[in-house]
Amino acid sequence: MRKVLFSTALSLSLAAAPLLTGPAIAQQRLQPNGSVQGELSRGDDQLDSGEFIDVYEVQGRAGQSLSVTMRSDDFDTYLMIRGPGDFSEDNDDGGDDGANSALDVRLPADGTYRITATSYEPGESGRYTLSLNGGSGMGQAIGNTMGGGQGNAGGSALQAGRSASGVLGPGDRRLDAGEFADDWELPVRRGETYTVSLDSGDFDAYLMVRGPGGLSEDNDDDPGQRGGRNSRVTFTAAADGMVDISATSFGANETGRYQILVEQGGRAYGNNGRPQQPTNQPPSRQSDGSLQVGQSVNGALRQGDRQLTSGEFVNTYTLRGRRGQQLDLRLSSSAFDPYLTIQGPGLAEANDDDPDGDGGRDSRLLVTLPQDGEYQVSATSYQPGEQGAYRLSANASDGRAPQGRPRQDSYVENRGQRQDVRGGSIQIGSTVGGALQAGDEQLDSGEYIDTFTFTGRRGERIAAELTSSAFDAYLILTTPSGEQIDNDDGEDGTNSRLDTVLQEDGEYSVGVTSFAAGETGSYRFSVMPSQGSPRQASVQGGQRVFAIMVGVSDYGGAANDLPYTDEDAEKLAETLRRGGVLNPASVVLTNADATVAGVRRAFQQVSREAGPDDMFLFFFSGHGTQEDTQASAQEPDGKMESIVLRDGEISDVEMGQLFDGLNTRLSLLVLDACFSGGFARNVVDRPGVMGLFSSEEDLTSAVADKFEAGGYLSHFLRAGLAGAGDVDGDGMVTAGELATYLRRQFVAEVENVEAETMEGQRNYQNLVIDRGGVQVDDVVLRLASNGSNAGSR
Repeated sequence: MRKVLFSTALSLSLAAAPLLTGPAIAQQRLQPNGSVQGELSRGDDQLDSGEFIDVYEVQGRAGQSLSVTMRSDDFDTYLMIRGPGDFSEDNDDGGDDGANSALDVRLPADGTYRITATSYEPGESGRYTLSLNGGSGMGQAIGNTMGGGQGNAGGSALQAGRSASGVLGPGDRRLDAGEFADDWELPVRRGETYTVSLDSGDFDAYLMVRGPGGLSEDNDDDPGQRGGRNSRVTFTAAADGMVDISATSFGANETGRYQILVEQGGRAYGNNGRPQQPTNQPPSRQSDGSLQVGQSVNGALRQGDRQLTSGEFVNTYTLRGRRGQQLDLRLSSSAFDPYLTIQGPGLAEANDDDPDGDGGRDSRLLVTLPQDGEYQVSATSYQPGEQGAYRLSANASDGRAPQGRPRQDSYVENRGQRQDVRGGSIQIGSTVGGALQAGDEQLDSGEYIDTFTFTGRRGERIAAELTSSAFDAYLILTTPSGEQIDNDDGEDGTNSRLDTVLQEDGEYSVGVTSFAAGETGSYRFSVMPSQGSPRQASVQGGQRVFAIMVGVSDYGGAANDLPYTDEDAEKLAETLRRGGVLNPASVVLTNADATVAGVRRAFQQVSREAGPDDMFLFFFSGHGTQEDTQASAQEPDGKMESIVLRDGEISDVEMGQLFDGLNTRLSLLVLDACFSGGFARNVVDRPGVMGLFSSEEDLTSAVADKFEAGGYLSHFLRAGLAGAGDVDGDGMVTAGELATYLRRQFVAEVENVEAETMEGQRNYQNLVIDRGGVQVDDVVLRLASNGSNAGSR
């Protein structure tokens, strides 16, 4: 059985009584474990879908747990919470009465959160009670509360530098796969490095660490041991707050005593056991001098210097930097193996060997500073106790260049690649001429490239356009923080156009290159202010999403039941309806209604209504299966994938046939099911079809208990289509934006979720996105405008 990630609930008190303001209850305070009375009535603000709303604000901190309930005898209540970092949670039903609402949430960041009290149906009005407490009720939603084991010494607070003991056994909370777990909490400070060790002679130890800033780390084996059964996780805190640490076992039902230790500082180790980054005392107390950009300093590691807890001597220099500044840091020595790190606001990077080195031991870091502020550059050694002279330099960098053609939407795989800037600078509003030719810089894949830079401001919309009659144009835009956005085809198919809203101040670079290796010839390149591409401007807003949303939790004995999967379909429909984009012809099928015949009828019905200006969406959350078939071009692995409905299955081949009957502007296939990636080859092979799949074609897909959702894709898709996917804030969610948003969420939350093949081979769940012929700037949907913004997701 694979482990399913979960969200540990802690009972935390608020630091201070939050101030809530709203149309009905202005300037009233809601004390922890207290409540206020309000009323929805005519004259209140309304969502686009017609529901009255009252909006309240509460100040929260990272790691804080909140429990919000809304009760009314007059109408069916509905709760929404929005906050920093695209935080978005909704609830329709909660408590012992289906007409009331309850939300238990863990806040991801410090900041202001908006609580929207509204109704399920448009136009409902009446009195309600809104309550807020520190989230103590969340424990019952997932099992036992903290430290619930019999005779368990665990489940309380941990302190850095101290060890604690515990016992896994009956009475403890259990994971879905059957492992006992004790839950601990650790207060952390931003920028500090912590190492958590779990040792036991009775069972195979397993650690799970969750915390502010998207911290999510799991570990089975101590990377410093070979063949050991103890567990160790090292992390650097991204924000102040409380970290949840779960001590558990690798196998189900394992019991016994354990010891847990937290160390602060020292060298951090990754899952491969290699050191990542040394951290010692707070930077303000460990500086050995200053380092200026354009300056080199000579120093030496020697006896008497500060040492990391792992034994290496370290010298640390303070460097003042500005946001978007690109630096080339180098540490060289003939006396020891150099190891270089930089830490500061929003940045923590380390390097052992020069990435351009020829086998030497010198260390080099190419970084883009994310914020203005003070950074600490540390010179140390790879091995403990090494001494000798060194030279440390900090110079302005020419940027970072792509090493090869990235795959479509390959944000995670290609961010941070180095770039040698050539071609000069260009002003927004200017056009230049040039030529790709032998002697230009080349990508690893053989394409010649000229690179231009321009200075942009956050919120500015630009269009970079490359035209050529000599070669198939290709553009690569790199942001100041290292993100990479690519475009192959513009309006006419061979020219390239990138239209985007800039997300940060600083220097941007644009790589002018070709689609195929070795192409040469003249070109014209421009960077202009933009109002959006003509193709985007033609996309109509309103109720243009024609959707079939299917979710099966109750399989009636034909297969094991699943939690939340029926709600995935219902919640998606509600999200799109409230966003003002769902067409009334759309269909929701759950449980007993989710039959093979029902899905086929829905396709016939919806395809008759949807036209060439509309977007079609087929969504499924439930079981997926895989069975042997004859190997072919469509099934090269000799396996056919199917989604499992209440009374039968629909295969990837039949799904392709159903999509053949559509005549829409864009069609989206979303499957949150095991083996769902196998549908890409059969469906996303026709124009205008994009596929989102929760797992690769030979791997299982996990239930997202952490979010009370049937699957991670289902949970993130709702937020993405409701507005969180509108990365540039232009009121449209494009194919590229939605892909980027989903990938980022999967990296943050699903990176260590285990999966397995039909044969029991173990791996990790990975999101599959196939855009087919859909371009990055093709509009998935145009968001409805809402003056109060209370309904944005």
